[in-house]
Amino acid sequence: MGNVLALVTSTDPWSGAAQMATALAARWEYALTGCGIDPAWRELGASEASTPTPASQLSRRETAEDGARLRLFARERGVTEAVVWSRARAGIAHVLRTLGAWHDLAVLERDMVAPDAAPEHLGEALLGSRVPCLVLPPMTDLEVPDGTFQRIVVAWNGSQEATRALQAARPLLRCAREIHLLDGAYTHVENNDGLPMFDPQQALGRLGVPVVSTRVDTDVARAGEALLDATRRMRADLLVMGAYGRSLMRERAIGGATRYLLAHADLPVLMQH
Repeated sequence: MGNVLALVTSTDPWSGAAQMATALAARWEYALTGCGIDPAWRELGASEASTPTPASQLSRRETAEDGARLRLFARERGVTEAVVWSRARAGIAHVLRTLGAWHDLAVLERDMVAPDAAPEHLGEALLGSRVPCLVLPPMTDLEVPDGTFQRIVVAWNGSQEATRALQAARPLLRCAREIHLLDGAYTHVENNDGLPMFDPQQALGRLGVPVVSTRVDTDVARAGEALLDATRRMRADLLVMGAYGRSLMRERAIGGATRYLLAHADLPVLMQH
């Protein structure tokens, strides 16, 4: 049994993260954790203490009511395992780092922070948690948040981050109709340490889903834009990629695919550092 975490921005109606996480928990027979974060706290860093104010606190009764509503919502959609609800008094980075330690997947919405703040605050959360994160676009761009992805693009650059992301995405990849592998690895020479190389084509081939591999060569500074353009051309409904293959300072200096996708993606993106 696994655990899916949803960082929820709205309880009436339930936001995209709650809907997507519930659908995945039902399909995989996973437990579901829903966590609401007050907007006043979302952009706190992982090491920053929360400073609750009376206006930003929900009563225990309201929190209990939301928990009961989530359990009902989840049961009606087929979740048979445990359903837990909480209201966090901390920022996104702290919540993901803490809860990510015992969850197999976190689902969150890109617009839970301001657009210009998403690369910074969601990026810090991705770096600190190490849990695979399914980052959803605004609900206006998310047509049917039911956890079904028919055409998936896997971005591959040979990094450990890309390998972790591909492995984390296997439950989603197995249910796809087709997979497109965008191969942008700089080199395919053997390791000089004697260890076997990870072969993404071979790993994806074992899933029993048709795989189309395309070689991609693009400038590093335009990698994010090129990835997003490719997913649109292929009419993909999910992009799988490693997050922050370079240092955070280097990403800030020259852009980077992770920061670009966190700011501009109009489809769900599964990322893992």
